[in-house]
Amino acid sequence: MTDCMRGCIGALAEQTAVFEGEQPGRVLELAGHAGVLLLANGAEIFRVQETMTRLLRAFGVTNSNVYVISNGIFATVNEGGEEALSLVRHVPLGSVNLARIDQVNQISRSVCAGELGLAEAEAALTRAETFMPEGPAMLVLASALGAAAFCCLFGGSLADGTAAFFVGVALQLALFGLQRRSRGFMLYILGSALVTLLSGAASWLLPSLDFNRVVIGGIIPLVPGVSFTTSIREFFNGDYLSGVIHLIAAVLTAVCIALGVCGGILVLRALGGALQ
Repeated sequence: MTDCMRGCIGALAEQTAVFEGEQPGRVLELAGHAGVLLLANGAEIFRVQETMTRLLRAFGVTNSNVYVISNGIFATVNEGGEEALSLVRHVPLGSVNLARIDQVNQISRSVCAGELGLAEAEAALTRAETFMPEGPAMLVLASALGAAAFCCLFGGSLADGTAAFFVGVALQLALFGLQRRSRGFMLYILGSALVTLLSGAASWLLPSLDFNRVVIGGIIPLVPGVSFTTSIREFFNGDYLSGVIHLIAAVLTAVCIALGVCGGILVLRALGGALQ
């Protein structure tokens, strides 16, 4: 037997010894933690399942089953054995954070490459849970630039885009405050109503502005484009239940935005606001 073969057998024996007792439970918790982070931040279903399966196999747990839907994770290890374990996690639908998804993917790759142990991977996932590469100022700037750019893209003038820029700033600042008190679809209703009211005020101060273009640009940061795209990808991947859940969430969000805009227009008309 060569030294290389002895080394491989020794490494395999050492890896097997690590997973005695309750160790598979820790591995399952680690995979579940990674899956929750991915799912809560907008990752596709197939990515969540693949990442969890790879993490389990990387730590020597090969007898496993992972089932993921848009708002839930179900996983088992050693099914049919004496030490069968299961994990169930409810994951409410949330906003998309690609930076956190990338962090979890990097941790998974490091684990599969043997660069991170179980304890180090757990600590890295805990840090990734609160990872925010962009600060509030960057979010405000992104909302403002998105509103201005789409206003011009949909036929608005430079003046319309400038007005939409400041509407986007006000929208994101308002969302910071609303997120502390309101949840779910009320954010979209109140946010789109605010955009409509501010656009009406701007068109009243500057009659040359196109009210409709400013509103269109201002509500763009609220539009659920990523959720809708994710639902289409789920359909193509055969995850029909998750695709339907994401599609319903996107449609309801769009309806709430429309309700907010209609409410804002009714208020402007009641106040005698300037509509072109």
